[in-house]
Amino acid sequence: MSAETVVMLLLAAVGAGWVDAVVGGGGLLQLPALMLAFPGQPVAALATNKVASIAGTTSASIAYLRKTKIDKEVALPGAGLAVACSAGGALCASAISSEVLKPLVMVVLLAVAAIVVLRPDLGRAPRVVLRTRRRTAAAVLTPGVAIAFYDGLVGPGTGTFLVLAFTTLLGSDFVTASANSKIINASTNLGALLVFAAQGEVLWAIGLAMAVCNAVGAQLGAHMAISRGAGFVRVVLLVVVAALVVKMGYEQFG
Repeated sequence: MSAETVVMLLLAAVGAGWVDAVVGGGGLLQLPALMLAFPGQPVAALATNKVASIAGTTSASIAYLRKTKIDKEVALPGAGLAVACSAGGALCASAISSEVLKPLVMVVLLAVAAIVVLRPDLGRAPRVVLRTRRRTAAAVLTPGVAIAFYDGLVGPGTGTFLVLAFTTLLGSDFVTASANSKIINASTNLGALLVFAAQGEVLWAIGLAMAVCNAVGAQLGAHMAISRGAGFVRVVLLVVVAALVVKMGYEQFG
């Protein structure tokens, strides 16, 4: 690789770590950069993306744990499921074309944007919800199974989906939802990475360099989200969702 390509990848990793720590969606920056650097190697790009991402999500998790109370009843069992389900998604990554899923993902992202826009109070402050067994199970299984499998299979938008899941199912504010989502997201990255590493798809040298940069960006993003609050996270969420929709729409329809 040229020096310019290395610098591009490292800067993308810093930006991705920041975005992921605030609201998720760092793959919007990092994965396309890897695809550009390694054309014709989509699985290697996806695998190397996980090396950088797990460093960032773990770093962000630590930052949030120091300042924010997570929902251990949901986050910890969800994280355990996420490792296995993300690994399952990664195993299917080479067998199922992501092009088939992109139109569906776009529809879901548009629904996310509509919910956030039409419900301006969503995530601004914690809401009191009745904590039934069914609601708790949904808050564990939706992130830990469905979203985790998607992350192993495709990836972009995972953190955003996790934030919305915790906000709607548990009544969390955006900052607390981001904290919980980082625990799950670190686990989804681990599950997928174990599979990709076993398959020999990871480009370790550039992946580890990007991991350091991603962790730096994640620290900056987590501290900014905690200090600026839910209103700031809401704005970033809408920007990331809009960018994901535009990116996927361009890839799908040219």
